[in-house]
Amino acid sequence: MPGVASLLQTKGHDVWSVPSHASVFEAIKLMADKGVGALLVVDAGKLTGIVSERDYARKVILRGRAAESTPVRDIMSAPVYYVKPEQSVEECMALMTAKRIRHLPVLVDDRAVGVVSIGDLVKAVLSEQEVRIEQLERYITGR
Repeated sequence: MPGVASLLQTKGHDVWSVPSHASVFEAIKLMADKGVGALLVVDAGKLTGIVSERDYARKVILRGRAAESTPVRDIMSAPVYYVKPEQSVEECMALMTAKRIRHLPVLVDDRAVGVVSIGDLVKAVLSEQEVRIEQLERYITGR
């Protein structure tokens, strides 16, 4: 099973972030523009939180708050759970399941070098299973 480093080589190392004082509207607009479901919250170069579409739905829309006047700091999730590039897909999935989260920043020396989502991990697992099935079929049929 590939690790986080090889997953990022395939997926890319794009990291999108907003400061905690940005409005939720600005964050949601950036998510839509970049086609992502979460952004890192970074203040003075330090990762302070993560904000997702789910946070928006549950903490803004359902509570009748205005996205334009609500700062990201009011809805972001903190502390941030993260992984290192050398960790396995299985470790990531276990952490996401235990903490009930869908996005994990990948850090090297406290610097974000990527973000993996539950969808990225499931895709990696399925891809690995396809390779194994193909290898077993070749072994069984003698090809």
